[in-house]
This record gives sequence, C-alpha cells and structure tokens, in this order.
Amino acid sequence: MSVKEKVVIIGSGPAGYTAAIYAARAGLKPVLYTGGQPGGQLTTTNDVENFPGYPEGINGPQMMIDLQKQAERFGTRIHYGLVTSVDFSVYPLKLVVDEKDDVLAEAVIIATGASAKYLGIPSEEKFANKGVSACAICDGYFYRGKEVAVVGAGDSAAEESTYLSKLCTKVHLIVRRDEMRASKIMQARVKNTPNIEIHWNTETDEVLGDDTGVTGVRVVNNKTGEKKVIPVQGFFLAIGHKPNTDIFKGYLNMDETGYIKVVPGTTRTNVEGVFAVGDAADKVYRQAVTAAGTGCMGALDAEKFLAAKEMEMAHS
Repeated sequence: MSVKEKVVIIGSGPAGYTAAIYAARAGLKPVLYTGGQPGGQLTTTNDVENFPGYPEGINGPQMMIDLQKQAERFGTRIHYGLVTSVDFSVYPLKLVVDEKDDVLAEAVIIATGASAKYLGIPSEEKFANKGVSACAICDGYFYRGKEVAVVGAGDSAAEESTYLSKLCTKVHLIVRRDEMRASKIMQARVKNTPNIEIHWNTETDEVLGDDTGVTGVRVVNNKTGEKKVIPVQGFFLAIGHKPNTDIFKGYLNMDETGYIKVVPGTTRTNVEGVFAVGDAADKVYRQAVTAAGTGCMGALDAEKFLAAKEMEMAHS
C-alpha cells in the first residue's frame, strides 16, 4: 500500500531543509527523505565562515543539525531513507524509498545536491578537511599566505587557481595533459598570473602530510615518469562535480553533466509538480547560501502549484 503525501522533499542539505522550513510554515506538511548523506556536502566541512548570521563561523555538521531542528519545529517529518526510483509519468508523482516503499506525492522538491569528483587516491580521504578540499571559495581563506596545489584543467580549475592566487603566496596548477580544457579567456588569466605555476603532463601520485595536515604533494610527469614533491599546505580538487540526479533521467530535462534544467528565474522543471533546488540544478554558484535561497523558491513554487491545483479541482 502506498502512502500519499502533499509535498515530498528529496535531500537534506541547505536547499532541502530550507524548502522544508518554508513548506512546513505554509501548512503543506512536508516529508523529507535525507538520502544517503544526511546533511549533504556541508557535513564534510569543518568550518563554514561564509554563511550569513554566524559571525564566528559554524561547524558544517552542526549547521545541518540546526537546520534540521528548525524544519522539524514547524512540523516537517524527517525520514532517514533513500529515494531509489521515481515515476514522473503519472500523477500523483510516484517515488520508491529504499527500493521497497511506495510514496505518492502531489509535489516533489528535488534537493539531491552534487558530489565533488575525487582522484580516488587514499591520501585524499585521509587528509579531507586537513588540507584537502574540493571548494576554493569555501576554504581558500584558511590558506592565506601559504602555498597550495590545484588539480584540474577546466574552467573551474582556472577559476579556483586565480581565486587562490589572490590569497596564497603560490598556486601550483597540476594539469594532466599538455594543454588546458578551460576557455581561452580563463587560460589567459591563469597564464598571466605571476604566482600560478602550471605543471604540464603531470599527475598526482600522493598527497603527503602529518598530524598537522597536508605538507606536500608527490607528482609524476606522465611523459618522463619523473617524480617530485611540491611542498604545499593545501590541495584543491577542481576536476568537476557530478549532480546526484541519475534516478530522474528520462523524466527531467538535464544538461550533458546531469544538472536539472529549470525554467529561468524559477525552480520549475519540465514535469508539472516537480521542482529542482540547490546544487542538483546549480552548476555555477554551488554555495550553501544560494542553495538555501533556491530551497525557499522551491517551496514557494510548490505552494503556488498546489493552490492552482486545488482551484482546478474545485472548478472541475
């Protein structure tokens, strides 16, 4: 037997919880499924210093606990479960949780986020939050006056390098091939920044460190096989993000990477009653505060949609 809900929110980062706060306060009785990583990407961040309202900064996991409590205070029901498949060809919209429970929803807000891509070497995990980061804008401030390395060759690597170059004494950009994929203007910016050194045909062999955190990165030249150690205190991954949107393929319009396309200025998708918020639909900003903003928009869009639906039913 399937459960019927008015609003289902999939995902529990800043976007999902903000959507829940607004939907609950509007009397929509939302239910939120946390997904496999309750709290989302921010649970892997020790210090969040750029979210308004926290003059001393806040611990990422604590911030998510606070948001969850706020959502629950207004009546959001939080379920620790994973939405494993959907059927958006029917209405009410159909969701399957943990591969077994059917849920029907009048409106769905997708807040499944995105995951940073990693190289897959054990030392990345070992030094996560101790010098290894996938967000220069979030963590660059902690490396003021230090040397850092950035891995990547696309626009985001170029952007992160130039951003860090304003804070750090030196930025080592590790590029696997003999050219960058970044747009010409971004490449020119990198090459014209005196404290960025590009290491061409170079791959990361190992991130090095001790109890204090990252102390260097061992790289290998993939043409000569020569290895060397670059002393750095920070190691930034800029090899892209993958939106967690696979289960919606075939129903929702997406770009080639899998980011959900929305009607500009709204959170509406191509499926009536389905709204996309946060990093699942945002490949540009990817910040907690912008995710929270779109979470608010998603709840307001869903509320408007449900009100119109009720009017329709009343007049039919």
